[in-house]
Formats: sequence, structure tokens, C-alpha cells
Amino acid sequence: MILPGMVMPADPPDLLDFVAGARAWLAANARPRVDVAEAWGQGSDDVSVFHDLTEEEEGDLLERLMAWQRRKFDAGYGAISWPVEHGGAGLPDAYEHAFLDEEARFATPVGHETFSVTTRLIAPAVRTFGTPEQQARFIHPFLRTEQLCCQLFSEPGAGSDLAGLATRAVRDGDEWVVTGQKVWSSGARFSAWGMVVCRTDPEVTKHAGLTAFMVPMDADGIEVRPIRQMTGGSSFNEVFLDDVRVPDSLRLSAVGAGWKVTLVTLAFERQASAAHRDADRGGSWDRVLSLARHLGATDDPIIRQRLAELYTLDRLRLLSNTRLAAAANGDGPGPLGSIGKLQWTQWMSRASDVVSGLLGGRLTADTGEWGTFAWTKHLLGAPGYRIAGGSDEIQRNIIGERVLGLPPEPRPDRNVPFSQIPR
Repeated sequence: MILPGMVMPADPPDLLDFVAGARAWLAANARPRVDVAEAWGQGSDDVSVFHDLTEEEEGDLLERLMAWQRRKFDAGYGAISWPVEHGGAGLPDAYEHAFLDEEARFATPVGHETFSVTTRLIAPAVRTFGTPEQQARFIHPFLRTEQLCCQLFSEPGAGSDLAGLATRAVRDGDEWVVTGQKVWSSGARFSAWGMVVCRTDPEVTKHAGLTAFMVPMDADGIEVRPIRQMTGGSSFNEVFLDDVRVPDSLRLSAVGAGWKVTLVTLAFERQASAAHRDADRGGSWDRVLSLARHLGATDDPIIRQRLAELYTLDRLRLLSNTRLAAAANGDGPGPLGSIGKLQWTQWMSRASDVVSGLLGGRLTADTGEWGTFAWTKHLLGAPGYRIAGGSDEIQRNIIGERVLGLPPEPRPDRNVPFSQIPR
């Protein structure tokens, strides 16, 4: 991730030497990951997309993740492509990708949405839009996960049409008074900070009247309620803001520039979704192939064709991620991030189809057989990623309009003040 103002070391270490050092550090601090293809029936068979945990279990998971991140950060591996002044190593993206490839060979704590939001969405957004004082205050503790963050973007009446949000912020001297409701906020219960986008001027067009703020989640007037998902867990939350007073010093970028902040943050989110590397979350190509072999289905020509299609999509997704990372600039990956995000959701949907064909009735009842019924959590959770970070339909619009240059969709609310749009 190359960001504005980043200074690269004059003489970065040889990449092979860097990899050797990272491999030695990982070997000293973590256990090797067991090869899925050779370990059927061993360890956890969890392939859920979203966690099915109690609040205590989810808190414990986050503590383990934060402890691992702090250990990496202090060793120089927690923010490899970040500038030195923020605790990073100031190295090119290739070094970070090389470390992640090595880390994937070891058993590390399972990922969590809140962790990714903190380190890969909010921290880069503060780096891009924050004042020097805000950067000094937030970036280091976010990258080291001393504090966690959540997004306060979507609302009950503003999902795919995020610019139609109605949460308002009214200026009162050196403060803003924020009132409204946000929804689908991953990890809000565990977050110290939230990035909230509010409407500060309803008399201009909906995209122009937005402003972004950082808000402490323990501020007076904030209430967080967990949302029970059909997978069983409560990763998502709804957040109510009732006359929450936010200092103007916590405003990100200029008044009215909230849409740009939102777009760049969502681009970081799409890139993070596309660059999914956690082998224990949401399944993987190796997991699907291992299941097919266990069931003795790999000689079936139809199954082989479906596996080949899934493998091809998996390889295309990884290739696309590499190219997108290389194309990212100081404003984030931009509209190209939608390509990788769309490919990731397509992979999960296709994996669900292949696994359903392999398991059939085994998906309807838990018989205790390892690695079979567990895929139910994947099937129930995968559709959620078609919405997170912008629905598949939104991604296609972005690709069509901003990448391919196709004519935009008709929008009757274009150039209409927000206050005059029927809702």
C-alpha cells in the first residue's frame, strides 16, 4: 500500500533475505499449519464465513488476534508497507505479500472483521485524510491494534444507496451533534472508535452534503445492539446515536467531503475482501478438493468439471489481486478494487454450489461427521459478502461506469437537493 508522503528505505533488504528472516521469525513464534489435503479429520473443520461465537468467545478471539498483531508489529512485520514514522518498515508491497505468503504456512489466530476494519480500512483512511494530529493520535494504536475500530456507514434506509444516509450532524460551536441510526456495523461492541459518515447539509445534492468523523464508541448517547444472524453469531450490530457530541477536531477532511472519504474507505474494504488470505475462514480451494477426495467423488466427470471451474476462478482471483495491488496508488485501489471483490464473492458462491452437489443431504443434519455439516455455515454466510462493502450489483455498476467507461445508469435524484428527494 503506497500512501502519500511515504519514504522508502534508501537500500531495502534483498527480498530473499527478507523472506528468510521472516520465515525464521515465524518458525520461532508460531506452529506450522497442517496441510489440509493431508489432515482430513484433524483439528477444526470450521469453514464459516461469519463467526458463530458467544460474546465472550468473540472477545477472546479478538484478544488473541490483537496479541499476535502486536507481536508482529514490534518485530517489524505488522505494518511492512507503512512509513517508518507510523511504526512501519517502509518497504514496497512485494515484501508485505511475501510475508503474508509465509505467514499462511503457520497456524495463527483466525481472522475477524473488526481486526481487518481497524488495520486495513480505518488506519489507511486516517493516513489519507487525517490531519497530522489525527495521524499521530490514531494510526500507531490502530496498526498495533491497541484499539479497534468499526464503520458507521450503512443505515436501515441507506444500504446500496449509501449516499442517501440520513444520520445528521449539526454544528454547535466547536462541536457537532450527531443523531441517527447505523446498521451492519461489524464489531461495534468491541470497538473503541467508529468512523461515522453524517449528513451535514441537506440542502445540497446527497453526495455533496456528507461529512466524516471519528467518534469514540463510549461517548454519551451511543447505544450498540447486536444483530443475531442466521448463522447463529452476532458479528453485526446496529448503533444508535442520540445527540452525540463530537469535537470538530475529530472531523476527517473538509466539511462536505464525506463522500470522498467514504469512497476511498470502501475501496480499501473491497481490496481487503479480495485479498482474503485466511485459510480458516470461509473455506478454501484446498478444503473443497479435500472434501471431494474424502467422498471419493474425484473420478466423477461432472464433479471434476465443477472442481476445475472452481480452481480456475480461484487462480484468476489470485492473479487479479496481484495486479490490483500493483495498481493501487495513494488514494487506494479505486474502482479496480471492485473487480477483486466481485471475484471473491463469485468464488464463495461457486464453492457453495460445488459443496452442495458433493454433500447433498449431509448439509441438512449434523451427524457428527467431520468436515461435512460444517459447510452449512459457509452456505449461510457466503451471501453476506455479496452485500458487504457494496453489493455485487454496485460493483458491476462501478466496473461498467468507472473502468469500462459505459454510460451511467439513469439517476432521477441527480442534481436534486437531498431535502427534496422523496424517502
